[in-house]
Amino acid sequence: MDSSRAVYSMNKHELSQRIKTRAQELGFLSCGISKATFLEDEAKYLENWLAKNYQGKMAYMANHFDKRLDPRLLVDGAKSVISVLLNYYPEKDLFQGKSLKISKYAYGEDYHMVIKDKLETLLNEIKEQVGEINARCFTDSAPILDKAWAAKSGLGWIGKNANLISVQKGSFFFIGEIVIDVELDYDQPTTDHCGTCTACIDACPTQAIIKPQLIDGSKCISYLTIELKDELLPSEFKDKMDGWVFGCDVCQDVCPWNRFSKPHSTKEFEPNEQLIAIDLVDLTEGVFNELFKYSAIKRPKFTGLKRNIDFVSKK
Repeated sequence: MDSSRAVYSMNKHELSQRIKTRAQELGFLSCGISKATFLEDEAKYLENWLAKNYQGKMAYMANHFDKRLDPRLLVDGAKSVISVLLNYYPEKDLFQGKSLKISKYAYGEDYHMVIKDKLETLLNEIKEQVGEINARCFTDSAPILDKAWAAKSGLGWIGKNANLISVQKGSFFFIGEIVIDVELDYDQPTTDHCGTCTACIDACPTQAIIKPQLIDGSKCISYLTIELKDELLPSEFKDKMDGWVFGCDVCQDVCPWNRFSKPHSTKEFEPNEQLIAIDLVDLTEGVFNELFKYSAIKRPKFTGLKRNIDFVSKK
């Protein structure tokens, strides 16, 4: 074992605090740490969710079932999960009052690369302190239950809309993790503060929230506009899209805890000036390729976004 690692095994509190401090210096809203173990409660939930086909046509959700529930299968010898939040709440809602809308998380550059770069920087600095380790960074691109780990590390609770919510910060943030084979100080989960509020359930345009914390993904507007690859959207949702053509923010916009959301300070998430001015109805493939070159909006491709625009805008 590396000698510096042996020293830090006796000072896990100091190392844990250093990781959290550095995470915030890198721009993360907050950082929490939990023990890498099997997610027993989430296993039952996921099994039931898949059995009811709430994943729709997201067949990949049934893949790597065990890995989704146990990070020790993703990183040999994993002992800790370091969870981070990265704010994306914009200075201004660009599509407020417009007939066609895009989710706030997609105003700027694709978050996958932004978070990955920050996590890799954090991980490299941990290695400088500890020595050679087994670890991987995750940014919503591998079979890991981001929200479950963030909740276990005390960064928030799972709300009735199945999003992670923080008392101080709301829910307009991305989640990332480092799974690492180093034992650290572990945080405790926070309590649920949704109370009797049902704002998100009442406001969902497609009634996708079956009951608190249970989402029928096949009805979710984000699924319909991003994940569903069919040539046509299901006709049953014709008058229920509320103008959304990429993603949906309704359940977050109505959440009382998001009155505490503050604008982000990540330059990569600043909106392209063209996005502010564009009329989506007139979007061409050339403009799409140029405007969304580094955006998450490129995921459904031009044909997918155009399908959504036509479905929402045409009577």
